Order: sequence, then structure tokens, then C-alpha cells
Amino acid sequence: MTQQFHGNTLSDAALDQIFNEARSYNGWLDKDVSESQIKAIYELLKMGPTSANMQPGRFVWVTSDEAKERLAGYASDGNKDKVRAAPVTVIIGYDIDFHEELPWLFPHVDAKSWFEGDEEGRKEGAARNSALQGAYLMIAARALGLDCGPMSGVDLDAVTKDFFADQPRVKADWICSVGYGDPESIFERSPRPDFKTFNRIV
Repeated sequence: MTQQFHGNTLSDAALDQIFNEARSYNGWLDKDVSESQIKAIYELLKMGPTSANMQPGRFVWVTSDEAKERLAGYASDGNKDKVRAAPVTVIIGYDIDFHEELPWLFPHVDAKSWFEGDEEGRKEGAARNSALQGAYLMIAARALGLDCGPMSGVDLDAVTKDFFADQPRVKADWICSVGYGDPESIFERSPRPDFKTFNRIV
């Protein structure tokens, strides 16, 4: 049962859908994901906080058979069929030159100047914050009734060269299939540690 806190706590059913009962799927039901659903996921994920609202995530939503086959060609053997079968697989990348967009994304101060001349710092910030955006993507998809299958078993350099060829400052980081998960494709849930195992309150 959900602990009672002050404020507007989500229902047990909502928390189960997003976290407690949600799983990473390896197979997919034969049900389409529409362009409007894809856009709805983005409209939610973009609201998640990033440092200085940098929004470094760049997303390619792979839906066509031709694009799926290209992406599957870069995936590890265990992930090829997952990519082919999923209605959508999104490539989560990050823009090393995200700071060029800060004048309109974070207009309160001259935030662009914080990052100029520091490419390594930009890479670190972009990777961290785009990973957050990828997590927001999964939460958004689950909140909208979809399932996710995140994967890192893919040749990211090859994915970058292919799918971000027109954006040379963008690097692919990981991929995540989205759709309606096949319950037959999941394993028994792996253990989750209790609070005291990896936490301290000081």
C-alpha cells in the first residue's frame, strides 16, 4: 500500500503502472504505436528537469521496416529481433553543442557562456542530462499505458554515423523499444535491494 504523505500522492494503481509492476519487455504484441502517441511521450518527457534546462537529448523514433532493419543490423545478436518486432525503438542521443540553444531555452542569464570552450564539460553534462531525459521517456511511456524495453547492446558508433549523419555533434547513447509488451517475453523479476543496502541518511 502507498504510504500517506502530505500532497497529491499518485494512486497505488498509477505507481504500479509506472514502477512496481512495470517490466522491461523482450517481446511485443502486434499492436501499433501511433505518431500521436510518440508525440505525447515527448510532450511529457520534455517537462522533466535538466540542468539549466539544457535539453540535450536528441531522439530518433524508428518505426519503418527499413529503419528497423538498419538499426537491428547494429544491435547485438540477442537484441536484433527485439528491434525488428517492436512497433517503435527510439534512439536516445545527446548534442555536445547543446549550449547553442541555451539563449532561448534558459534566457534568464547568459548560460551559453558557462559552457563555451569546455567541450569535455559539455559532453559530461549532455550525457548525464540526456540519460535523465531517457528515463523520463520511459516513465512517460508507461504513464501513457505503453511498455518499454531499454537496451545498450548496440554498436553506438555505427548508430551515430547512420541515424545522426546530418547532426555531427550528436552522439547515440542507448536505445529503447516502446510498445505493448508481450507478457510471455519477460523473466521473473530480478531482486531489488531494500533501503538499507545502498542508502544512508546523514
